[in-house]
Amino acid sequence: MAGMTRTAAKAELVQALGAQPVLCDVYDAAALTTATSDFRPDLILHELTELPDTVEELPVRRTDNPRIRIAGTRNLIAAATAADCGRLFAQSVAWELPPCDGANAVRALEDAVLGFGGVVLRYGQSYGPGTFYPNVPPVGPPIIHIDAAAERTIVALDRPTGILTITDNTATSD
Repeated sequence: MAGMTRTAAKAELVQALGAQPVLCDVYDAAALTTATSDFRPDLILHELTELPDTVEELPVRRTDNPRIRIAGTRNLIAAATAADCGRLFAQSVAWELPPCDGANAVRALEDAVLGFGGVVLRYGQSYGPGTFYPNVPPVGPPIIHIDAAAERTIVALDRPTGILTITDNTATSD
């Protein structure tokens, strides 16, 4: 098992969690393809985001997450294809975004993953340790505790292509 990160500090965390760290930037398509082909994964779990560390930073970083959803997903699919990896799972959101670049990026990610024959994991808004809401669940869109999201994702790794919604109240296929 491997975990990809862009920073050496997080590579140490990946290793401490029991995975082989792969230091690579998803925006460097050539390096990503080489790293993926060298590792030859059976499955790619795309949980990449470009979210800031605090909720207050969201307005000024609004364009970062759409970029990774579009360009990052495109590069991951190309790398998976080059590595002959036919199984791809990618995170998305379990609520409808208002018309904006973010909504367009969600649609582009989901279309690309489904076009590849992968699985879209539509998560509720995360709460719990390491999230924007560590102590109290957010109010608004569907939610999921980060630990429950991880557990349900592991169970979902045997699924065929399609969409799976993962929230505190349900885990349904669309």
